[in-house]
Amino acid sequence: MNSCKVCNKEVEQCFKALILKKYDVKYYRCTNCGLIQTESPYWLNEAYSNAITNQDIGLVSRNLVVAPILSCLLTFCFDKKQKFLDYGGGYGLLTRIMRDKGYNYFLFDTYCENVFAKGFDLTLPGIKPEYEILSSFEVFEHLVDPVSELEKMLKWSESIFFSTDLQPSKLDSADDWWYVIPETGQHITFYTYKSLRLLGEKYNLNFYSNGINLHLFTKKKINALLFKIITNYRIAKLLDLLPFKNRSLLTEDFEVSKKKEF
Repeated sequence: MNSCKVCNKEVEQCFKALILKKYDVKYYRCTNCGLIQTESPYWLNEAYSNAITNQDIGLVSRNLVVAPILSCLLTFCFDKKQKFLDYGGGYGLLTRIMRDKGYNYFLFDTYCENVFAKGFDLTLPGIKPEYEILSSFEVFEHLVDPVSELEKMLKWSESIFFSTDLQPSKLDSADDWWYVIPETGQHITFYTYKSLRLLGEKYNLNFYSNGINLHLFTKKKINALLFKIITNYRIAKLLDLLPFKNRSLLTEDFEVSKKKEF
C-alpha cells in the first residue's frame, strides 16, 4: 500500500493480523489523517462467501437501536415525506421497520438477499439524486476504496447518514479493538474523525458526527448540537413516541404484496 485511500498521504505499517485464521495481513496507518487500511484485500471473495457473517449476532439489535434515531433525524432535519434509501441494506430489516413507521424506504444491496422488504429493492441510481437521504449502516468499514464508493452513494442522494465506529485512542494491534474482527476478513478500513471529515470535503459535504459511531455527510447545513441530541438512543427513543409520526405503510404494502409475485 503506497498511500492513504482518503487523503493520498504517506502510510506506515502499524500491525499485522491473521485474517480468516490463515492469511498474515499487514495493516497501514495514514501519517496525516490516521485512517487504517489493510494491504490489498485479495481474500474478499472468500470472506463474502456468506454476506452476513456468523459473528454478526448484533444485526437485529443494531437495527432496533438505529430505527428511532433515523426516524428523529428524518423528522427534525429532513423532509420526512420524501423517499429514502438504505444502501447495503442486507436482509431488508431496517427498510421494513422504517416502512412500518411510515417512511417511504427502499434498499440497495448487491451481496445479500432481501428477506424482509421484498418488492422494494433498487438496482441502479437515476439520472440525478432523488432520495432525501441515503442510510448506510456498518458498510464503510468494508470499503476497499471509500472515495469511489462515496461517489456512487452521491448518485442516489446528497445526504449520507452512516455508521462506522471511530478508532480508539490506542490501536497498535488487532487485539486492541474488537471491531477489527480479522476472523471474518470483511472489516478492512478503519476511520478517525479527521479521515471522515477529509473524505466529505472531497465532495464539498458538511460533516456531522456523534464522535462515536454515527455520522452524516450532507449538502445541507443542520444544527450540530441537534444532531448529537437525536443520535443519542435514549433521547431518540423518547422523541419517537411523540405524535409527529407518518402513517404506517404496513397495510398499504400488504395490499400491494397480494398483487405481486416476488
